[in-house]
Amino acid sequence: MISRPFDRRTFLKGTGLGLAGLSTGLITTLPARAEALTIGILYVGAKDDFGWNQAHAVAAAALKQVPDVTVVEEENVPETVAVAQSMESMISLDGAKLIFATSFGYYNPFMLDMAKKYPDVQFRHAAPLWTDKDPTNAGSYFGQLDQAHYIDGVAAGLSTKSNKLGFVAAKPIGTVLRNINSFALGAKKVNPNATVQVIFTGDWSMPVREAEATNALVDAGCDVITCHVDGPKVVIETAESRGAKTCGHNASQAPLAPKGFITGAEYKWETIYKDYAAKLAKGEALPNFIGGGFDLDFVQSTPYGAGATPEAIAAADAARADVKAGKPIFVGPIKKQDGSVLVAEGASLDNYAPELNATDYLIEGVVGSIT
Repeated sequence: MISRPFDRRTFLKGTGLGLAGLSTGLITTLPARAEALTIGILYVGAKDDFGWNQAHAVAAAALKQVPDVTVVEEENVPETVAVAQSMESMISLDGAKLIFATSFGYYNPFMLDMAKKYPDVQFRHAAPLWTDKDPTNAGSYFGQLDQAHYIDGVAAGLSTKSNKLGFVAAKPIGTVLRNINSFALGAKKVNPNATVQVIFTGDWSMPVREAEATNALVDAGCDVITCHVDGPKVVIETAESRGAKTCGHNASQAPLAPKGFITGAEYKWETIYKDYAAKLAKGEALPNFIGGGFDLDFVQSTPYGAGATPEAIAAADAARADVKAGKPIFVGPIKKQDGSVLVAEGASLDNYAPELNATDYLIEGVVGSIT
């Protein structure tokens, strides 16, 4: 007998229920778990992608160790009506009272529609999209990963020999640009001669273009490569094969680069997931939005690999302690690529400054265009 993963959407079709059937309450006779909390988690890709999905799956594994918490998961859920079908199944079949929707396109309309339909279920989404116009049983959570990318930059700036760092990025949107800028600021803090060359692939998962971009950066003389794409596996492996060092993104890619891995910027969703579970167990309300960095243990740095020099390790450790204590990353003078002043000399921006959420520029020292 061959065991296959349980596909909730296929099950719904097989029973002939679908969304309409489940909404009638035909399966409400299933026994409920007494004094237990069931949490559903949806992934847009595979849980072992060495990237965005794996970061959430690592947190889910930790959540499974919490007493009286049951976790139901479904991977490879596309950003279509399949989102609503999977959520409906988790609620009606498993009795889920909290659902984590972990992909950008899950939010509107799918998660919002389900939140309206099931006001007694809590829905939380991994991107800062919730507004006070949305259902009160919905919300957002996020980690300030730019803080960890800044630490990557510090380590990279002291691990490079060419003073040329490469960055493979998906799209020139605010969070990506902020990560690039923070990485560059970290590098220039310890190595004023360092530059960061960026290539945009155009989408979150473009393995062929990611490989091409990585090779192009190495050919241009970049000897340290990092990225902001959903699954960094191709970038890290390609750079390793070319003899370049690497810094990771989203989850740990250390096993992929035994010779050149330096460190990485990781989300620590476990902190948020366990906090939500604890609040629900106590009957407490969940916040509609929560975000943080090192100070709240929402992000972390991947343990150092063979690519990190002793000087890089010492400087990165010191920089992380400073950021955790609230020391700002954006300290003037900082100019944008067009020469305009972003932060004047003697001034700084708080690490949670609202204007950083609207980043639509690259800073001086970054080579590449967002147009």
